[in-house]
Amino acid sequence: MKILVADKLSAAGIAWLESQDDIEVDVRPGLSPEDLAKAAGDCDGMIVRSGAKVTAEVLAAAGKLRAVARAGVGVDNIDVAEATTRGVLVMNTPEANTISTAELAVTLMMALSRRISPANASLKAGQWSRKEFQGTQLAGKTLGIIGLGRIGRAVAVRATALEMHVIAFDPYFPESADSPIELATGLDDLCARADYITVHVPKSDETLGMIGREQLALMKPTVRLINAARGGIIDEAALADALEAGSVAGAALDVYTAEPPEADVHRRLIDHPNVLAVPHLGASTEEAQDQVALDAAQELVAALRGGEVRNAINAPGFDGALPKMLRPFAQLAERLGMILSAVTSGAVRKVEVTYRGELGQMNVQPVTTHLLVGLLQGKFDGPVNVVNAPVLAKQRHIEVAQTTSETARDFTNLLEVTVQTDSGSRRGSGTIFDGRYPRITSLDGYPMELSPQGHVAILFNEDRPGVIGRYGSVFGEAGINIADMTVSRMSEGIAVVALNLDQAPSADVMAQIRAIDFVTEAHALDLPPLPPPAS
Repeated sequence: MKILVADKLSAAGIAWLESQDDIEVDVRPGLSPEDLAKAAGDCDGMIVRSGAKVTAEVLAAAGKLRAVARAGVGVDNIDVAEATTRGVLVMNTPEANTISTAELAVTLMMALSRRISPANASLKAGQWSRKEFQGTQLAGKTLGIIGLGRIGRAVAVRATALEMHVIAFDPYFPESADSPIELATGLDDLCARADYITVHVPKSDETLGMIGREQLALMKPTVRLINAARGGIIDEAALADALEAGSVAGAALDVYTAEPPEADVHRRLIDHPNVLAVPHLGASTEEAQDQVALDAAQELVAALRGGEVRNAINAPGFDGALPKMLRPFAQLAERLGMILSAVTSGAVRKVEVTYRGELGQMNVQPVTTHLLVGLLQGKFDGPVNVVNAPVLAKQRHIEVAQTTSETARDFTNLLEVTVQTDSGSRRGSGTIFDGRYPRITSLDGYPMELSPQGHVAILFNEDRPGVIGRYGSVFGEAGINIADMTVSRMSEGIAVVALNLDQAPSADVMAQIRAIDFVTEAHALDLPPLPPPAS
């Protein structure tokens, strides 16, 4: 089997690949897109970092390609949807940088507290100013951790060793009497109590800007914030304003909404005397680079040999083992889960799944697993796939109830789902038209016919004249074409509009939609493309 290493990789990873008798290694970093497409033509596997772009054109040229491993976490440089369509497995290595990122977060916190960077610069400039750089100690202070995934928990261990009191906010983390971590009652509670706040959550629509002006206003004026997770989780403009107003004591930043950070707001932050800024060093240790290379190499080879794959990004797309009738329902279930995830708030407590019609006579557990994949995606700092979704649900004390019925009312087969959270419940249903076409048939009881793929907007509004026109104006002015639309209303005076869009609406466009006085909810999400229907 031939593996193309298309980016610079640690020597440890290359050496391990070369030690495998059944592997031929082709190390060719820095190829142009055209040359990468040519080089990929006879490869079984490929390893990339963030430089090589595995585009649809590259995948089309790589006729033998079976798997791509990303040595790192983000897969923005890989066309995952096209890879899934072509049956190419995509995987990443989220665990390799856990320790290095956790250590960096703690390092930033300590350096910020003791003003190490400006003190060092002052001494190098020939000054001796001890009083000017008086700091604060960490022992006895309260550290608020937002997100208790692998990195958040690793930070908690180190902070506890520094004699800090650790509180955390993570609605998907079960409370345990044996844990030294106190779970805050909510994000606002954590913001109000913490002396230091560090964020360790994945970047998603739900977490983007989760520390904004409202949360900053709740914090102590002595608070210090650390972001070594993803740029934009802390609202950069709001943070800059708070620092300049003196309502926040300091911040340490490793990540930015754009990298390199060149916007005016980035200069305001980086140039502020109470900001410690570094150029995305989270995984930049020798040990992390060696481990990420080894993880990528070993996971890729395991996949090519037919072994266990722990960190597949698009495992839900590989459903060839399912009975033919269940395959479109698995695709439907994953996408229905993503929609319900987008419209729900709060921690998921229970998922009720009902299969009606002929479905009730089949083994539908794999379909429920696909539903969990969609529902839990974006909630954790690692991949969610058919292998780990049930485990993640169990670890988070999410009850999953599955029932069947031979009665499907208006449809031959029907999938019904209710998601209960600590903020309420949402429900949705779907079916397969003509045995081949997945469709969402209702949301919160509102009947509809929505094709669950691509760019989707789901809008709840007061039922009054002029609504559709206002939506059309906002999307039209943004150059976004409405490909399809379904409108549904019930007696309560609220209607729902579900749209398939040709382009993804930006955060600014969705903010304009939410600002319309008759809009009660507005959600935008990107769903995976549906594969061509089986004939």
